[in-house]
Amino acid sequence: MTADSLLVKQVVDVRLSFSCDGQIQVCAVAALTGASVCVCVCSGSFMDLQSAGSVVLQALTQATSQNTAELKPAEEQLRQWETQPGFYSVLLSIFNNHLLDVNVRWLAVLYFKNGIDRYWRRVAPHALSEEEKSSLRSGLITNFNEPVNQIATQIAVLIAKVARLDCPRQWPELIPVLLEKVKVQDVLQQHRALLTFYHVTKTLASKRLAADRRLFQDLASSIYSFACSLWTHHTDTFLLQIHCGDQQEALSSLERTLLSLKVLRKLTVHGFVEPQENMEVMGFLRAVFERLKQFLECCGQVGVGSLCREKLEKTIILFTKVLLDFLEYHPFPFIPLIQRCLEFSVSFVFTAAGDGLLFERFIVQCMNLIKSIVKNEAYRPDKNIEDSKPEVLEAHKIKTAFFTHPTLTEIAKRLVSKYFLLTEEELVMWEEDPEGFAVEETGGDSWKYSLRPCTEVLFLDIFHSYSQTLTPVLLEMMQNLQGPSNVDDMLQLLMKDAVYNAVGLAAYELFDSVDFDQWFNNQLLGELQVTHNRYKLIRRRVIWLIGQWIAVKFKPELRPLLYEVILTLLQDPDLVVRIETATTLKLAVDDFEFRTEQFLPYLECIFGLLFQLLQQVNECDSKMQVLHVISCVIERVSIQIRPYVGCLVQYLPLLWKQSEDHNMLRCAILTTLIHLVQGLGAESRNLYPFLLPVIQLSTDVSQPPHVYLLEDGLELWLVTLENSPALTPELLRIFQNMSALFVVRTPMDPHKAELSSENVRTCFQIVNAYTYLSATEFLQNYGEGLCRSFCELLKDITNEGQVQVLKVVEIALKVRPLLAPHLFQPILPSVFRGIIDGERYPVVMSVYLGVIGRVLLQNSSFFTALLSQMALEFNQEMDQLLGNMIEMWVDRMDNITQPERRKLSSLALLSLLPSDNSVIQDKFCGIINICVEALHDVMTEDPDTGTFKE
Repeated sequence: MTADSLLVKQVVDVRLSFSCDGQIQVCAVAALTGASVCVCVCSGSFMDLQSAGSVVLQALTQATSQNTAELKPAEEQLRQWETQPGFYSVLLSIFNNHLLDVNVRWLAVLYFKNGIDRYWRRVAPHALSEEEKSSLRSGLITNFNEPVNQIATQIAVLIAKVARLDCPRQWPELIPVLLEKVKVQDVLQQHRALLTFYHVTKTLASKRLAADRRLFQDLASSIYSFACSLWTHHTDTFLLQIHCGDQQEALSSLERTLLSLKVLRKLTVHGFVEPQENMEVMGFLRAVFERLKQFLECCGQVGVGSLCREKLEKTIILFTKVLLDFLEYHPFPFIPLIQRCLEFSVSFVFTAAGDGLLFERFIVQCMNLIKSIVKNEAYRPDKNIEDSKPEVLEAHKIKTAFFTHPTLTEIAKRLVSKYFLLTEEELVMWEEDPEGFAVEETGGDSWKYSLRPCTEVLFLDIFHSYSQTLTPVLLEMMQNLQGPSNVDDMLQLLMKDAVYNAVGLAAYELFDSVDFDQWFNNQLLGELQVTHNRYKLIRRRVIWLIGQWIAVKFKPELRPLLYEVILTLLQDPDLVVRIETATTLKLAVDDFEFRTEQFLPYLECIFGLLFQLLQQVNECDSKMQVLHVISCVIERVSIQIRPYVGCLVQYLPLLWKQSEDHNMLRCAILTTLIHLVQGLGAESRNLYPFLLPVIQLSTDVSQPPHVYLLEDGLELWLVTLENSPALTPELLRIFQNMSALFVVRTPMDPHKAELSSENVRTCFQIVNAYTYLSATEFLQNYGEGLCRSFCELLKDITNEGQVQVLKVVEIALKVRPLLAPHLFQPILPSVFRGIIDGERYPVVMSVYLGVIGRVLLQNSSFFTALLSQMALEFNQEMDQLLGNMIEMWVDRMDNITQPERRKLSSLALLSLLPSDNSVIQDKFCGIINICVEALHDVMTEDPDTGTFKE
């Protein structure tokens, strides 16, 4: 019996030893036969391992060990075997053997799955043979009785990965086998087959090439009816079992209901070009609403602690995802469902129909459905309604008929009075974790998943779409809450908070309806003066509300009064109020109408309080938020900040050290430092003991944090140079980091640093800053290395990049005309060749002529040496080559559009004229002609004297 067949017969005992000649002795015991076999295998040769799969089993066993001495060699051995024929067949046998250790089988599945990504495609290096792939495909669909859920899921994903590459052409039997297996009576096999069916469907639906989409549509057409009947069967079975009280059986049926619904979701959304023409598709979508009601009622019956509760909620959410996806991908076929969808969502979320049945995630999904219908661009008629498509008009008609004045009023009032109210959990969080409450994430796509941002986004969208109807409703709610509220009436305080929230969100829509300046003076200022602890809800909301209106409607004359309010609230006893006040300050300072002179009387006190707040908060997110405010203040007041930054300058090094594991906070510190250096100007030199190590770390690509810090670090580096009064040895030493930054990563060498084009541009600016600051010292230390980096860049770079590199060289030539040509000599021959060959890109040619022109004008001896070198390369006489160059230069002067560059070229060519060289004399007319043209370009008429000046 071979070891290969032995493994299939469930190897359960493996022992390895080493023979005297260094070969591995493998002893494996078969559970079914009791036989024992010893095989000798040369270590490292997997061709022999095909007859001894137990060696792989042993390596996998060691790879699951916690002992590094066993783990590392085993991982290395498995890595070597990845490309050997037969390895994946052995892995298949191992993870299909249910008697082996679960961890070993799990690892075997993972190695197999990773191998598909690397070696399954025919064109991949070390690709699997077609014979082995055929054998593997057959083996993968013979085992649908996997007892371990996690392994079953991984096998299903693995099969789906193969299906993505091979189904249906190389694997036509996959779908028929899966359809057959989901019909069997055995519960485990049925579940595993259905799990695999879902992952295969999901993967095939994700393919985007036209041919692949057509194949999936053909598949959907052929199996949709079966998928519907399967889902209906499992759903009916579950509902019957749950009503009979058999929760364990019901849970099993519910899992299969969920999987079959997932399959139907992919088929429905991605399987049909014209889904409205398929009766079964539209029938399924209409059935979704009925099933949703049934499942919501089940949720209410089984209670929170039921076995089925979690899966029930997942299934309900999946129903809503079917509708949301169909609306997104097929807005016009969705039109017949708009009325039903709006009625269903609004009745459950905004009437008593949903009492006792709702849970948060479902409310969010219903609101997202309403929002998607309200805001859908496909349902928006043209300005000239008669030009709109009939489908658009139909959708618009349905929406208009549904969103009547009473319905909109009820929705708006419910949103504000029910969903905008701070919950008990939020109030507890305010007390126990004020920083978490104050900086809770509500941006990005959080509205898709979280209730509060979801309700606010829905309110905004509905208010924007129906502002004429809803503005009077909101104004009435405002009017009912005029004057201070009773601090003992918590509901009244919460309601005022909610209404003010709505007024802040709808600020742009209320521009013409609310006199905010008057409201600020007559109502809001009074609210802020109530110091009772419970009134902190209103103080926090009012200062937030002011922030929302600052950019909308707030008189500049009221700014000093606002700064006084901010000064007071930054000393409020409540931390949440202080953090919210800091945020409003940022909005005020960052506004277009900000006037520095209005703010200066308050700057010292406010800046000191901001610094105190920065020290008082502990969480990274809070510190980042306060730092952003400080940065903004420093940026806007510029040099006026200098007298007040002493404490901040002393604190930042400590904060940097504390934030070692928090790169986002370090990014905020870098931003603050950028504005601080700009504000301090030449005085920033006093920060160098802290500043330069920060730049060094942030721009060192050998340090892991550079991934987060590089962009801000480069900006800080540049700003530091721009504000430096002189080049210090420490500042010069940092340039050691630059050579690695100029090495652009390629797919063939992923270990090299990758720079965005914006970062590369900043790097060039840094080089220029060093050149301007101390050209001789800088170029003597780093010129040769810089030249090597530029030579590498120029080998594979765009025209724009080439221009950027050569502009840096040109500045060096300008600043140090005697030193720079020798340092950048390796680059100059390619520039010369470009001119002689007639570089066809005008901008590049212009820079070429600028570089050579500066060498010719400012270092004629070097130009002569370069000309001699190029004459040897072109195998021409120097005079002949010079003549060709001048001819091309004169011909391409029109490529030079900037007057100063035209002047440079003219002066450079004129510098040749004193020579008695006959070639130059022959070009006399051409040179004089372009010089006269350049003279016209750089001369302007003085309107007072009528004379022309440069």
